Amino acid sequence: MAIKLPEFPASAYVGNATSIQPCLGARLYEDDYGSILFGAPPEVLKGLLLHGISNFDSVVLPDVREKGGSLTNSLEFPLYFFLFVSKGLEQGRKLNLVGDADAISQTLRLLRITLLGPTRDELLNWRTEPELIKEWLAASNELALKDRYGETIPVEDFFNLCPFKDGSATVGDHLITRQSTDVFEINAKGSLTTIDLNEDTDLVPPYQVAPDYVPGGLTKMGIEVLGGASGFTPSEPCTGLALCYIGEYILIDCIPFLDEHLFARGISKNQIAAVFLTHLHDDHSSLFPLMMMPQRVDIITSREIYNMAMDKLACGIGWKPEAIREHFRLVEARPGKRLNYFGLTIEPHVTVHSIPTIGATFSTVHRGIEREVCVVGDNHTMSAIREMTNRGLIRESTTDNLERLYSERFSLLVADGGAGAIHGDPADALHSNADRVVFVHVEKLANEFDTTFSLATSGKRYTILEGDPAIYTSQINHYLTVWLGRPFPNRWMRSLLAEEEIRRYNTDDVILVQDSTTRGYVYLILTGYCEVVRHDGVELHHEANLQAGDILGEMAVITGTGTRNASVVARTPVTLCVFSEETFKSFIVAEGFQDRLLVQWAMRPAIARQPQFQRLSSIVLEKLSRIGELRELGPGDSLELTSDCWCLLSEGEAKINGNSMFINEDYGSRPFAPEITGPVSTRDGCKLLLFSKKHLEKLRLETPQLNYQLRKMRMRSPNQLVNWRLGRVNILQ
Repeated sequence: MAIKLPEFPASAYVGNATSIQPCLGARLYEDDYGSILFGAPPEVLKGLLLHGISNFDSVVLPDVREKGGSLTNSLEFPLYFFLFVSKGLEQGRKLNLVGDADAISQTLRLLRITLLGPTRDELLNWRTEPELIKEWLAASNELALKDRYGETIPVEDFFNLCPFKDGSATVGDHLITRQSTDVFEINAKGSLTTIDLNEDTDLVPPYQVAPDYVPGGLTKMGIEVLGGASGFTPSEPCTGLALCYIGEYILIDCIPFLDEHLFARGISKNQIAAVFLTHLHDDHSSLFPLMMMPQRVDIITSREIYNMAMDKLACGIGWKPEAIREHFRLVEARPGKRLNYFGLTIEPHVTVHSIPTIGATFSTVHRGIEREVCVVGDNHTMSAIREMTNRGLIRESTTDNLERLYSERFSLLVADGGAGAIHGDPADALHSNADRVVFVHVEKLANEFDTTFSLATSGKRYTILEGDPAIYTSQINHYLTVWLGRPFPNRWMRSLLAEEEIRRYNTDDVILVQDSTTRGYVYLILTGYCEVVRHDGVELHHEANLQAGDILGEMAVITGTGTRNASVVARTPVTLCVFSEETFKSFIVAEGFQDRLLVQWAMRPAIARQPQFQRLSSIVLEKLSRIGELRELGPGDSLELTSDCWCLLSEGEAKINGNSMFINEDYGSRPFAPEITGPVSTRDGCKLLLFSKKHLEKLRLETPQLNYQLRKMRMRSPNQLVNWRLGRVNILQ
């Protein structure tokens, strides 16, 4: 995964028009009659600001909703840009919104959720406490944009809605025609320009992401900063934190381009156990990458914010909420109630923001002393909150609690210092008794605060409790159990750990060398990402990407191969556990796993070659190999394919019910599609991949990445009735 500033062309001239690429996944078309933004990937606003763009009149929603793990229609901050930078509202202008009618309705509902929050009916339906309903609705109304009569402006009133009709939409002097998927032609009084968003196959941040090179080590409790800026800071990532607790990570919010920022810090997605979600604004809640997780993560938040998050993501992707919910698990956090999350105490609190928002205090007891990290969350200034309290909008208890947070002693206080209309003031923490006070949403502190506070910037680490070898022991046990697919035997675990060694590697260090001897070791990746590469004497070949939880060198142990057939290179800071090869082999043989593992390893290349699985991580491929069977049919052989299994053609040629089978198709009990069963025959022989229907369904529900890719595969298949597509939606319901 490359993490560097993409080299965008400054502009391209087509006739009298200019086409600018503010970031990958977007184009800004400009001519004498106006400007049009095509596509809205995450943080597109930062790309516009970096290119000095001061205005656009129209937005065209893309056809493809997701590329490379990011959504392409993140319109919240472009709307802020139009309202507050271009001054569109002040000038009496509306933003032209072009796209399919269904996509427009979904976009408006998404923006209603993120800009104005839930309706009273939604909160009542979620059984929110009456006093909290009153406070949240009052805060949202107070901080919402108003018309000249003092009424809240509904989201749809910011736009001129321009749905495609027969593939075309007229916007002022421009006729926009969809030529094909994400290919648009602009006709400006006879002058034609083509915009092709398919030229960008992946999306990356529009700013430089500085990677770590040296491993930092796991802690018992600490914060790693993925980003600390606002959505308007062009050269820095948005605010997102990773709380390390006894070796596992809880993300505090999910920032745009999460994968790139985790990669830069050397945190693999397999190390993420949960996300504490404070609220729904785009700079904090870009949840789509979590649908690509190798395991389900817990979403720790209030039920209101969770329901809003599922609805927002559903509108972003264009799927029904029930399909989205399959990828997540809610751990409900109730403000004012302590939650014990596997030994970590989480005490949520309500803040005052434009939509429902919470923060939390995370604490643990170490040697009889409580260590606490308080993350205030997005919050208005205390002076404004007190004034709202005096007017009866905010509960006295909410204000008193927030003032307590700014004065109490914590090991670390992370506060909102972004100022502005809905963000905090660093002066609120001047009397804090916290050991350290760190601010987010701030580009630069005022002089009077320089010697008092610090800023959370990408790459910083705040260690509360140092780690020790016990942390790695628990991680080793967890990863070996996942790898084996069953609890790892305790006595063998003790034998392996008796001689284990923890090793750390810098980014780009070579861990294993192709054609070298095995040296008697097996390696378990505990943190970070590695790449398997092989040189054939002429050029370098990429073989696989690995991450925490993957094992290196285990095949050589079982097969008896004395040399490495490929090199392994650390692509981030990496921590490994090194085991004795002899003890590891003794365990495999004594427990009778040798034959099963040989079968699994024989299956892995066949599974990895399948088009349906090419975007799955190595860990998910390993899980599939445990439940699959590679069945070989000889010339003239046949097989009765029933509804009990899913079938893929791996090699050769075959027919089912007399019809040809294809590599990129599937048969038997097909996920999300009608069954295709019957006799399978082959003239010259073939190989089939078979998966138990029962085991596949269980794995799908446990593995978001597999769930998403199977659904996406089905949506690409022609003539398939996909019942989870989200059609036209009501903005308010």
